[in-house]
Order: sequence, then C-alpha cells, then structure tokens
Amino acid sequence: MKIKFAIAAILFACLPAVAGERQSVAEFTPEESEILDWRIVDDGVMGGLSQGQREISKDGILRFFGTLSLENNGGFSSLRTGDVKMDWSGGEGVILRVKGDGRTYQLRFGTDAEYSGREMSFQAGFPTEKDKWTEVKVPFRSFVGIWRGMDLPDKTFDPAKIRRLGLQMADKKKGPFELRVDWIRTYGGDNTPP
Repeated sequence: MKIKFAIAAILFACLPAVAGERQSVAEFTPEESEILDWRIVDDGVMGGLSQGQREISKDGILRFFGTLSLENNGGFSSLRTGDVKMDWSGGEGVILRVKGDGRTYQLRFGTDAEYSGREMSFQAGFPTEKDKWTEVKVPFRSFVGIWRGMDLPDKTFDPAKIRRLGLQMADKKKGPFELRVDWIRTYGGDNTPP
C-alpha cells in the first residue's frame, strides 16, 4: 500500500506547472482510483444512519450517491481518499466537472494541521445543477478549518501539504443524493499565462 501512495505522490504532487494548463488532481481511471483508495465514511461512526456508496464507471466517471439521514444526530456521508502526499500550491484553487442533483456538496482536504492534537479538515461548499454537467471553481482561500462540525477560523489551509481529499454531503436535508464527478483539477497561479 505504501508503494501505491508513493506512486500517487509522483503522479500528482510532482506535476509540472505549465502556463495555460490545468494540473490533474483526479481523473477517476481504475488505476488512479486504486492508488487513491477512495472509501466511504458515513455518520455511522457517531451513531447516524446515512448511507453512501461510490461507483466508478468504465469511462472514468465517479458516482457518489446514497441517502442522507438526520436521525440519531447524523447528517453526513463522505467519500475520501486514503493517505496521500500532494502539493497543489502552484494553483489558486480547484475546478471540478460535476453533474449533481441541485444540492450543495463539500470539497474537503486534510493536511498536516491539527486541532487539540487530532487531525482536522478544511472544507468549502460547491453548488450543483440538477442533471446538468457544470464546471465549478473552488478557490483555496474559501476553505475553512473544521473539526467535528466546529468551525476553526484561525486555521489556515495550506495547499502544499495535502494529505487527504474528500467529497461530502452534509446539507441537513434528508433523502437521496447523487453527485457525478468527471475530473478535479487545479487552476490559476502558476498554471495561468501571465
């Protein structure tokens, strides 16, 4: 498994920043998906009843879907990678090509930042349009520190120290959800022509 993560680091952290080009973050090929080790983590870890699933089609489309439940203090379903090491400091943010259900999803990053000695995350929401493919930009400056639902505004997101990438449904609306993702890429910064 450590070899797979080392390969992921080579594939994603060391991509050259070429003027006018976007750097690939995730393309959802079978090989890449195995390397990144995508997995579901639902609110069942705290007694909730939400259930998420993931599928990756032969043509490289990620499908994150399931049912959000607010019972038993639940309310989230997430899809996240295993441990990785990526440096996306050459960009200004990420852009995703998605087709959703009209709900708002979260893009989440784990870095080496901690709160009370425990791993924390940085999150930013992004909208979707029902049954329509759109490209959504999420600037790095919009990510807010969070730990177990508590905002940590004094924590700063550092895109040079990414250790985990995730998607989450947590909009406090019970019922089915479905998000399709074609790709995730960085934009701006060193990737934009002067």
